Amino acid sequence: MKALVFNAFGGPEVLEYLEIADPVIGPDEVLVKMKAIGLNFADIYRRKGNYHLTGIAPFILGYEGAGVVEKIGANVQGISIGDRVAFADVPHSNAELVAVPIEKVIPLPETISFEDAASVLLQGLTAHYLTKDSYAVKENDVILVHAAAGGVGQLLVQIAKLLGGRVIGLTSSVEKASAAKKAGADSVILYSDDWKGKVLEVTNEKGVDVVYDSVGSTLEDSFAATRIGGAVIFFGMAGGDPSPVDPRMLMETSKTLTGGDLWNVLTSPEERVARSSELFRWIEEGEVTVSEPAVFALRDGRKAHHFLESRKSMGKILLKP
Repeated sequence: MKALVFNAFGGPEVLEYLEIADPVIGPDEVLVKMKAIGLNFADIYRRKGNYHLTGIAPFILGYEGAGVVEKIGANVQGISIGDRVAFADVPHSNAELVAVPIEKVIPLPETISFEDAASVLLQGLTAHYLTKDSYAVKENDVILVHAAAGGVGQLLVQIAKLLGGRVIGLTSSVEKASAAKKAGADSVILYSDDWKGKVLEVTNEKGVDVVYDSVGSTLEDSFAATRIGGAVIFFGMAGGDPSPVDPRMLMETSKTLTGGDLWNVLTSPEERVARSSELFRWIEEGEVTVSEPAVFALRDGRKAHHFLESRKSMGKILLKP
């Protein structure tokens, strides 16, 4: 099979599109022929060598995608050859074929395309647990979403609105502000426009109830934009590592810092199916809209990585074998 691989950590130039051996499935796995593969910032971190990565060189990136079952292991039940499936947390998805443990298989309804599944699963399930578990969004909560035009950002905006929140989005350009507003943000502020001051102005100097911060380097400013007793949810470092947080500040302001990682939530087949089913239902009912993805051929993985790192992308980036 063909796969996007790399032998050393570095920039997009380390990626190569090569012929390698097909994966051999175990008795509790299925072999999936990939139709669409999601690209995420975690893939950038892994390529650079500063994020956990499984296996040995040559490494294969990717944890998310959708396709059709080609083979099934001896112990597999309830899944047949030809079934449409997806997954959000299986390594080595940047390939034509992927071995998927049966407990991580998510059945894909006919109403959800391969492209939508690969666009929404990892980022959508992230937005789902952030708004349901990390901080349960309530009616009339005021919510600040960093990178509101990004893949997770647009979904966070939509789900927070669905749950009754009032959303302020942060973006880096007028074009991205338009995308955040289209996703449903009540107001959008540019990072270049003294965004902390603007947030306080919009909230009558009170601050927001919760900040969803995927940038990292903005963590200190996120706390400054949060009301007394509010919360900051830290779930990414797209802009660099955060500064250390002084626990005395948390004590004196009664603010909460919560970390978020999807892998601590998707702990069972039941969790995967239940959460993805709700996500799919929201899409089917038109409550959540998946923005048009940017699509690259898998062989053009270098270009896709360059595009994601350029900060010019809005919404999801997909790779197709």
